[in-house]
Amino acid sequence: MIIECTSCHARYQYDEERFERKPSKKIKCAKCQSIFEIRNPAFAPKPEPASGDSTAARFAKTHTQTPVPEDTTAQAPLPQKEDTGPVPTAQLPAGRRLSIAIIAGADAGTVYRFEKPLITIGRSGADLIINDSEASRQHAAIEVRDQVVLLEDLKSTNGTLVDGSRVTEPVELQDKSEFQIGSTTLMLIVTEDS
Repeated sequence: MIIECTSCHARYQYDEERFERKPSKKIKCAKCQSIFEIRNPAFAPKPEPASGDSTAARFAKTHTQTPVPEDTTAQAPLPQKEDTGPVPTAQLPAGRRLSIAIIAGADAGTVYRFEKPLITIGRSGADLIINDSEASRQHAAIEVRDQVVLLEDLKSTNGTLVDGSRVTEPVELQDKSEFQIGSTTLMLIVTEDS
């Protein structure tokens, strides 16, 4: 879905799965930094039937919406810690191909295709080796849990940056998300497997 900042009218692509079955979320605009609320289309009010007390009407009367905690970033919030059953294990998504493209730096133009759900990126001894003296040997890791892709810094010397901010805990990446290791800029690419 397309969302629009209520202040500066910047438009963003927002994955509806990030609502995590909540009626709305508060988002911080990456352009003007104002916070605005977006509504989950799955919770849009449905017209009630004209006849008596339907199942939908009874459900609406007994289920009220709870306040939504503020989500301070428009970039990939982590799932809330709530008991929703077993935690998804690391696995590549069915029907999708994941790749990392190096878009700036000494290795610009290189594309690495995921063959396993957990890869490391670094200067040496990693799954994806980058030619960057500012990168640590084992700099960062990317773990794929079906549809969720998490980037984690491995206590590197110079840190891993997403949107100019240093990563201090695992961060969810979306298709076309960019991140920086040393002087190398990388991008996650998700494509449908034909």
